[in-house]
Amino acid sequence: MTVPLYLASTSPARLALLRAAGVEPVLISPGVDEEAAVASAEEAAGRPLTASETVSLLARAKAEAVLDVTVDGSPIDGLVLGGDSAFEFDGEVHGKPHEPALALDRWRRMAEIGRGTLWSGHWLIDHRGGALRSDEAFPSGGAGAVASADLTFADDLDPAELAAYVETGEPLEVAGAFTIDGRASAFITHIEGTPSAVVGLSVPVLRSLVRGFGVPWHELWTTPTAGSL
Repeated sequence: MTVPLYLASTSPARLALLRAAGVEPVLISPGVDEEAAVASAEEAAGRPLTASETVSLLARAKAEAVLDVTVDGSPIDGLVLGGDSAFEFDGEVHGKPHEPALALDRWRRMAEIGRGTLWSGHWLIDHRGGALRSDEAFPSGGAGAVASADLTFADDLDPAELAAYVETGEPLEVAGAFTIDGRASAFITHIEGTPSAVVGLSVPVLRSLVRGFGVPWHELWTTPTAGSL
């Protein structure tokens, strides 16, 4: 019997990763104001969040944001996954640049520094039966983990190349202003860590979380027929 996986994300990269791993998730847009969530958490903590804390916070916020959503008139009945990514270099944590000027400035700095760390947060909620399931091991009904990968950039990136990349629009809505599964793949020469974490979702980490709820990983494998919202 297949256990449905609901993905609280609209990321094409995460969807492609899951499909390649044999999982066809039901897509639900979480609608989380990421900047406001981080600002609130930092105000409560009295300090900036680390990269690991940031992606953990947002992954959980996204998963929890969709629990009351109905799909085809029915409540969510399965596992719910929230994910988030951030790129850290030169002691700073970076999310999506949104603006071309910011993306270009970031790339100029990354080319100069030459390396950084991509962090991916995961939060999985057990919502089988259409309601939150919790026990002593998982009192919140959810569990999370963070994966990271260290990246090295090519040492011969030139200004014209970077400007042309930003003009494609690809880096504007992705953490770190690059995607390893897109045009930026030519700019990254070395990865140390889980490769899929660079795309925004560590498949091995997800497998571990799924198994932690007593669900065999292969019970998430599906044929590509699940709907999306």
